[in-house]
Amino acid sequence: MAVHPTRRAVRGLALAIVLALGAAHGSYAAPKPTERSKQKAAAETERAALARKLAELKTEIGKTESAKDDAADTLAESEAAISDANRTLRDLAAEQTQINSRVAELAAEQLRLSATVAAQKQQLAKLLREQYLAGNEDRIKLLLSGDNPNRINRELQLMAYVSQSQAKLLDSLRANLKKVEENQAEAQESKQELDEIAEEEKQQKAKLEQEKGRRAATLATLSKKLASQRKEAGRMEQDAQRLDNLVDKLNKLIEEQARIAAAEKARQEKLAAERAAKAKAEAEARALARAKAQAERERLAQEAKKAGKPAPKPLPVEEEPKVASRQEAAEQRDEKSPRPSEVALAPVVPDGVFARLKGDLPMPVSGKVEKRFGSKNADGVAWKGMVVKANAGAEVRAVAAGRVVHASWLRGYGNFIIIDHGGQYWSGYGYNESLLKRAGDVVKAGEVIATVGNTGGYEESGLYFEMRHQGKPIDPAGWVKF
Repeated sequence: MAVHPTRRAVRGLALAIVLALGAAHGSYAAPKPTERSKQKAAAETERAALARKLAELKTEIGKTESAKDDAADTLAESEAAISDANRTLRDLAAEQTQINSRVAELAAEQLRLSATVAAQKQQLAKLLREQYLAGNEDRIKLLLSGDNPNRINRELQLMAYVSQSQAKLLDSLRANLKKVEENQAEAQESKQELDEIAEEEKQQKAKLEQEKGRRAATLATLSKKLASQRKEAGRMEQDAQRLDNLVDKLNKLIEEQARIAAAEKARQEKLAAERAAKAKAEAEARALARAKAQAERERLAQEAKKAGKPAPKPLPVEEEPKVASRQEAAEQRDEKSPRPSEVALAPVVPDGVFARLKGDLPMPVSGKVEKRFGSKNADGVAWKGMVVKANAGAEVRAVAAGRVVHASWLRGYGNFIIIDHGGQYWSGYGYNESLLKRAGDVVKAGEVIATVGNTGGYEESGLYFEMRHQGKPIDPAGWVKF
């Protein structure tokens, strides 16, 4: 049984719609593993080299000291683990907020796309219905009808317009269905990432509680020993000397990295200048060759014209060289170029910027100043910084922008963080419960970098804060607004 041409066209359009819908929904695959874990692993790998260098510095400093049973050292592992767990929990919370925000955006986009797709489906259904009811003749039948040529031409144009409209509508529908699919895939991946974060948070909270319990038990056992060792003559001086040694070695490491970065920059600038000069010389040589070729063509053409001969075929012109691909450009780099981890501590603030902030720096934490720079303890040893009494868990903020050059446990100072503000100005923050930044991180002025604690054997919760210039302690009172 023959099928009416118009119905065949309608069925073809309906089939196209079905295929468009089926392609979008049928191609939906099982959720792929998220990239989050890979990115985290890559970030940890980048930090590994720097962490090794800083661990070597601490080991080297430890070798210069005589072996001694220090009660605070017994707490080091627990206090460092508590710091790591709290930092991880904070990072996870920030990550969770970002992903939830993206999920909300995806949901809004999905609603918009769904409304658009529904409207397009209705439009296509209306076209199908109208075309079916009108029973328009197809092109072949019109051409063979012998009807008025003007009518035939008019009908064919109308059919063409309708077909183009249908084709555009179908293409738009396919594109929107693909966007719906991509939206669903991204939403699914975001959900997986949130599930990963929830699981990691659960693990970190369990670890945190375990380490807090372990530290509390250790403190109870060592309380008398800790109190006794705090009163030992020269202890504060030994702790200060240890910090001086660390600062000195960090300075040398940073200077070395700055030299590497400067040498690499100079080498890259030299290579760029050489390539630019070579490219310019080649361009000038090609321009000269083209000018000569053009002059020669004109001379030959003149000679041919005088001799009544046809003009000679033009000589081939040298083509412009192809621009090197990114991969080729990358391959030109010397294998000895420093890796990011080798210049991770280079200063990020230009010299002179921090010095202009003198007298206007904010307090790193709200609280009462208990120990001031230069005041002496019972042994007559002067404090090289100040101690601000503050509640445990209070946020500690960077007094100015800079780069973190040290963030780990240090005997006498507990969880200690140092920021390089450029111009050989540093600020240090000790006794912290948690360090929320890692060595190599860039921080802004006022950014939260730690939380108040009493690590390192200090008896009360508070913040030890000190400032240094060219490695030497300076009085924060002249810099910070109290």
